[in-house]
Amino acid sequence: MTERDDVTGARKPSFSGVERAWRKVADVVSLTPLKPLRFGESLLFCKCESEQPMRAFKLRGAWHRLTDMSEDERKGGVVAFSSGNHAQGVAWSAKRLGMPALIVMPRDTPRVKLEGTRALGAEIVLYDRMTEKREVIAARIAEERGATLVPSFDDPWVVEGQGSAGLEAVAQMAELGEGPPDMVIMPCGGGGLAAGLALALPEARVVVVEPEG
Repeated sequence: MTERDDVTGARKPSFSGVERAWRKVADVVSLTPLKPLRFGESLLFCKCESEQPMRAFKLRGAWHRLTDMSEDERKGGVVAFSSGNHAQGVAWSAKRLGMPALIVMPRDTPRVKLEGTRALGAEIVLYDRMTEKREVIAARIAEERGATLVPSFDDPWVVEGQGSAGLEAVAQMAELGEGPPDMVIMPCGGGGLAAGLALALPEARVVVVEPEG
């Protein structure tokens, strides 16, 4: 049994994995700010992941995933699918590690995110989100190239990496003389961040929010 697999051969996200991801992320990027905010009688702490190099927390999961790949896996590169933030997190990580990266992105992706992903050295394949499935396209390309598929949320390493933001916040709160949070609120798309924070903060109530409608 190794850090990569459990006894069944299917790796599962774990608290120890979140701790390891936190150490790895701390080696390559600075702490993102934790800003206090008063709301009525409550004291809130806002974790500013918008201060990451690509302005999103997605770097955490991408870095944890790619740095756990073997030398042979790295030679094959990675394939991901994303409309922007995960794309740039994977591209940033792959460039730093000297790995090829291909990202499947919608044709209507905002230009700034397309240009940002290309600027980080990733190859981009565009698809029509109304008629094509990005998961199918990415899986086919990964198989053809012998590359590793890196989903944006449904992956144990990605979940652990996103959860590292929670452990980082707890450490910052401790430095301010505060205990760990009793509630954590975060945006939720695929659920990778929510799952990671639930692992990182098992005593906290986890609340996810989405745009209405």
